[in-house]
Order: sequence, then C-alpha cells, then structure tokens
Amino acid sequence: MATNGKELNGATHTMETEENGIVNGFEHCFDHEHCPAKAKWVRLNVGGTYFLTTRTTLCRDPKSFLCRLCQDDPDLSSDKDETDAYLIDRDPMYFGPILNYLRHGKLVINKDLAEEGILEEAEFYNITALIKLVKERLKEREARNSQGSRKHVYRVLQCQEEELTQMVSTMSDGWRFEQLVNIGSSYNYGNEDQSEFLCVVSKELNNTGASTGENSDRAKILQERASRSREHRT
Repeated sequence: MATNGKELNGATHTMETEENGIVNGFEHCFDHEHCPAKAKWVRLNVGGTYFLTTRTTLCRDPKSFLCRLCQDDPDLSSDKDETDAYLIDRDPMYFGPILNYLRHGKLVINKDLAEEGILEEAEFYNITALIKLVKERLKEREARNSQGSRKHVYRVLQCQEEELTQMVSTMSDGWRFEQLVNIGSSYNYGNEDQSEFLCVVSKELNNTGASTGENSDRAKILQERASRSREHRT
C-alpha cells in the first residue's frame, strides 16, 4: 500500500494516567483478559496515513476489530508495512474521530465529515457503543428535519349559522377546526336574522414552496380582520 508519510501522534494521555485503571469513563484495558497488563504503543497505517496510539486505547471495546488486531488474533488476518505498522484499508479522515472516541469517550466530528460515514466506520471496526451513539444522533437529526419541513396551512370559510353544523361534520380529513368568528347579520330570512360566521380551519402539510406560505398568510390576515371587525361591533 502506498503511503504519504504523514503521521498523527496518538499519545494524548500519559502512561501514568492510563495506568490508573479508568480514563474518561472507560475501563482500562488490562481489566479485561483480552489485553496486556502494560500498555504498549501501536502503529497503524490507515489508508496511507499513520496513527500512533496504545493498546489501551484500541482495547476500549475488547470485541472490536482494533482490539483483536493489536492482540494478533489468529482468526483475524492482518498485514504490516515496512515500518511494522498494521495496514488498514479505510478512510483516514474518518478514522481520526473513531480513534479520539476510543481515547476520551466523546464523538467530535469535523463539519466536512458526515455522520453516516462515521456510522459506516464504527460498524466496520465493530465499536458497539459508538454505533449506538451515532444511530441516536441520526434519529434526532431526522426528527428535527421532519419537524422543520412541515407547516400549518389555514383556510377561512364563510357560512351562515344554519350551515355550521353541516360544514364541521363534513370537514375533509386532516383539516382541524381552529376558530369561529361571528361577523354579524347579513340579511333577514323571513322574520329571523341569519348570522354569518368565518370558520378558521388548519391542516399540517409538507413545506413544498412559497405559494403554500402565501395562502397561509392571507388566511391569517382574513382571520385578523374578522377579529377586529367583531371587536369594533362590540
């Protein structure tokens, strides 16, 4: 594999700190039978970029690909380059956040990286906690986007008093009654005054363009005018 000679220093913790047994909420790897009692440095060649870290960091998840790799698992075939670095044919840009997560337990992603890409790498390296974390983030993002892509559309319907019951009962699916505004008597029918009303209804729709918003705004204006008219009469 061609290398670019670039090397990223993986030593963000001192050996004394890691030997305390707990680092940022993770158990020290020698608490597990899979890892040695003393941390050793490991050199990785990920897609041509070098990373230097410890077995302690790589073994945060003892069932992960990285822990098995640095333990020379006989069931996991691995090659090394001329510098004795483990060869991993993955994107080095996405490996950085993966490695930092193993170091301190927090996922920090540069703005030019996609969370979907982090999930893909986490699944490849079989880091269970990280997989769960990224999936939760993706669900939260999807919920935010879904909420932001929907809006309420308003309609104002004019009707006589005797038509109110029928209009409400025959309202189309998805439309919801919001407000009823009495705009007074428009004419006499026989010996009785027939009051007229403005009925304001709304419906939640996908935000498909400016025209929907304009219709909604016009409906709101009519609603405000009707309210002012009623206040003026009283």
